[in-house]
Amino acid sequence: MPGAILHVGATVMCAHGGQATPTVPNPRVMVSGQPTVLQTGPYTVAGCAMPPPNAGNGPCVTAQWLTGSVRVLSMGQPFVIQTSQSICAPTGTPLMISVVQPRVMAT
Repeated sequence: MPGAILHVGATVMCAHGGQATPTVPNPRVMVSGQPTVLQTGPYTVAGCAMPPPNAGNGPCVTAQWLTGSVRVLSMGQPFVIQTSQSICAPTGTPLMISVVQPRVMAT
C-alpha cells in the first residue's frame, strides 16, 4: 500500500504518548530538506506514560519497523512509509505516525 516517506522531522509517537525518534537517519535521500528513515534503523522512545513492571509492562524504550516500502529502496533497504507497521519494546505496542511530509510517496 503506498504512503508518504518518513523523514526525521515526522511526528511519531508510541501508543502511550511517548515521542519516538530515529537513531539512524538516511543522509543519502532527503525530503523536505531532511534525511529520510529506513526500515532497518531502530527508534528510541522518550516520555512513554506506560507504568513500569508491577503496574504495567512499560515504558516503551525502543521500537523497530516491521514493514516498509516494497518498490522504492535506498542503499538496498526499504523506506519507512506512513503505512508501515512497527513494534515497541518491551510493551509490544505499535508506533503511531501522525505528521509526515506530503510530497514524496512510495509503495
